Amino acid sequence: MHFSSRFLSLVDQQLSSFESDPEIEVVVAYVAKTNENDSPTLEVVGQSPKDMMKDLGSIEDDPDLRAPSLNRRWYPLQEDSVLLGVLRVERFTSQEKWSDDLDKRLQISASALAYCLSIELDRQKLLDELKDQKDQIGVLVHQLRNPLTALRTYAQLLLRKLGPESSQRNLVEGLLSEQKQVDKYLVALDQIAQPKLNSNSVVAARLLLPPLITAQESLNLMELLNPLIDRAAATAKLQGYKWFGPTNIPSWLEELRPTKEGIVAEIVANLLENAFRYSPSNSSIGISFSEAGICVWDDGPAIPDSERKKIFKKGYRNQKSESFKGSGMGLSLGKDLAKQFGGELSLILNPSCFNKILPKVGNAFVIKMPER
Repeated sequence: MHFSSRFLSLVDQQLSSFESDPEIEVVVAYVAKTNENDSPTLEVVGQSPKDMMKDLGSIEDDPDLRAPSLNRRWYPLQEDSVLLGVLRVERFTSQEKWSDDLDKRLQISASALAYCLSIELDRQKLLDELKDQKDQIGVLVHQLRNPLTALRTYAQLLLRKLGPESSQRNLVEGLLSEQKQVDKYLVALDQIAQPKLNSNSVVAARLLLPPLITAQESLNLMELLNPLIDRAAATAKLQGYKWFGPTNIPSWLEELRPTKEGIVAEIVANLLENAFRYSPSNSSIGISFSEAGICVWDDGPAIPDSERKKIFKKGYRNQKSESFKGSGMGLSLGKDLAKQFGGELSLILNPSCFNKILPKVGNAFVIKMPER
């Protein structure tokens, strides 16, 4: 069994605290484990003094260790009714009784070691489960690539058969665009499954889009937003909403921007998801750009003033949202992500405050971009 260096260091500290005690000859810490033949045994994880020359013997093979001794004591390392290990204490040969003070100190050490051992075993179990999950992710990523490649091939063949004037051409192109998005998910999953992936590169909260893992120093934000706009248009048509795409594209959206700003696509994805989830049927939903930033809007009932600040708190869900599945993390996550690249996410009074051609009623979530 592999133990962390921190746990082994703590064991050494606990055992070495008895080195100066004149009564004690040696202290040994054991952890319970199972052999290959499923028989229980005890594994040494620490000993003090370390340079002790006395042959401590094997617990399984030495019958003397199983016999009572006035100069030996065993302290169980126990969690509830489960024996995790033992603390073995040998003192110099003496006919005197063990001092109460020493016995109490050993009980305290045994209790501390049992608690830390329990945490260490839980840690090891979680690491094993995490490794199994990463292995499964690696297998699934590998298996998904073949059918996705086949779907892309079929879509490309279908596109060749459709004439340039076909009304169905945009649907097939949409399929190819979504397939590229799925490929990005697979790349992100493959990166996550790697044991040496930097944990700081993946946001802890849930994401709608794959983490942006790229070696580029700059990117075009419009290339990230176009698939989301196409998807929103298709969703609106399917669910009976009126969709309004951007009427103008500011130059800053098509210029090369810092890579860290690419996470704005995740914020927009969350805002669009919320708009389609909570807006009444037949509502108008849209996205608008300006020199100030990006606005995702709807003309549904305005969010009450009493809730405008609360909706950005992690886990907050109002009565309206309780009938829908969700965690109440989307807006909180969006606000945190915006701060990461120097921007800001806010809710303004109505869409027309962002752009005068937009409705004067509804909700407008604005992502303010940092100045270049």
